[in-house]
Amino acid sequence: MQDKISTKQAFLFTLINYVGVLIGVVSTVLIYPQDKELLGIIRFVDACAQIMFPIIVLGSTHALINFYPKLSEQLQGKLFSFSLLSMIKLTLGVGVVLFLGSFIYDGAEMKYVVMGFVLAIAMAYIELFRRQATNLQRLSFPTFFEKIIPKVALPTVFLVVVYGSFSVDRAVWYYIIAYYIIAVVIGCYIYKYFKYRWHWKYDDLFTYVSKREYYAYSLFAFAGSFGSFFAFRVDSLMIPYFISYEANGTYNIGVTLASTLAIPATGVFALYAPIISDLIKRAELRTLNMKYKEVARNLFFIGMLLFSCVAVGIEPLFQLLPTYDKLAPSIPIIYLLGINVVINMSTGFNTEIISYSKYYRFNLVSILSLMVLNVVLNYVLLAYTDLGILGVGIASMLSLTLFNIAKTYYIYQKMKLWPFDKSFFKLFLFMLVFGLVVFFIPSTSYTLIDLVLKVSLVLLLNLIILFKTNWVIGVKSVLSKLLTKLGL
Repeated sequence: MQDKISTKQAFLFTLINYVGVLIGVVSTVLIYPQDKELLGIIRFVDACAQIMFPIIVLGSTHALINFYPKLSEQLQGKLFSFSLLSMIKLTLGVGVVLFLGSFIYDGAEMKYVVMGFVLAIAMAYIELFRRQATNLQRLSFPTFFEKIIPKVALPTVFLVVVYGSFSVDRAVWYYIIAYYIIAVVIGCYIYKYFKYRWHWKYDDLFTYVSKREYYAYSLFAFAGSFGSFFAFRVDSLMIPYFISYEANGTYNIGVTLASTLAIPATGVFALYAPIISDLIKRAELRTLNMKYKEVARNLFFIGMLLFSCVAVGIEPLFQLLPTYDKLAPSIPIIYLLGINVVINMSTGFNTEIISYSKYYRFNLVSILSLMVLNVVLNYVLLAYTDLGILGVGIASMLSLTLFNIAKTYYIYQKMKLWPFDKSFFKLFLFMLVFGLVVFFIPSTSYTLIDLVLKVSLVLLLNLIILFKTNWVIGVKSVLSKLLTKLGL
């Protein structure tokens, strides 16, 4: 029965994520371009929250997942209570630091930093309740509120600012309130299945789990989360400082659309995670190496196919929309970040291999290295060039490419595993040539025809390669079964 529940929850979790992405994409191309400055401000507030949120949590939510299964029901309650207590203390600490900092720096951005702090508190409790929902295998309901409600709240806020009489600050506060509603609803939902209560004494908990072990794990998780922000999200902080909030909005439109290319990889990594862990534990590295290569080819094919369709079709698609003039500046960013996604997918599950091996600490080292590299590159290209947000895209592409190269090389050095083979390079060459040929086909005076023709050509040429070779067995097998069921 438990397995059936887990499968159902996994399916609902995936479905809800896809619905959230769909809402986000529609909002990104039709609503957000109408006020890119507001989008830039909200992304700046969100970025500030993403900095303070890991500090407030300080790894306690990761520790809740890690230690929870080992404990009795009573100690599980105390572990959850201790997480709540830790977060309250850290919230007060961050608040005091922020208050003292306001006397040192009182720039116009400070009010948005304060908004970010208020948002970070709600995010922290949402994360805690969501982690507990994972422990209880009750993830679909919290995921719905966490993934869907903000994506509905944000475009709603935009519409009331653009067509109503709301000020920008008032709109941002309403957006923040949406997160508090989510926290309260999820907290009440979790209480139905887990009657948590407050505890003051934790001696028995730390008799079973040593404080040293708890804090060591929590700090390790915190360093990873904190480093991840600077590695992947620091752009939203630096662009408003060096350029403008409107430029931040333009960049984030590109980020949102490019990130949709990576959706298939998320499901594949989740599916293979237990397989990777098991193969590493049983030291079956030859089998793991075969899976590594197979998944790298499959993910590269999916990522490159989607990116090729975007590369040849994004311009005519945007031209068909009423928001074209405001979307057009995001096109170079979509190209650059799309290449990022393809590179990341083509290296397969290198992060998972490192995470489940005895070399797991390297993930932290690589994340922190990426953090430093990304911040430095962003600073140099923003402060010393006139590239603007294009420079930010270049910085992101360079740093993430080096990040993936470093992880892939490290895995080869330590475990002699390698994701590439002759079939991969043949596939890469054919798909690259097909994409370039179609991209440079002269456009007609009919935008819709250009869109349909170019995207169809890319799909047709790559599907011919798929079915005429055995380079991408996984994707070929799935499509063959689908076509058989459809009677084709």
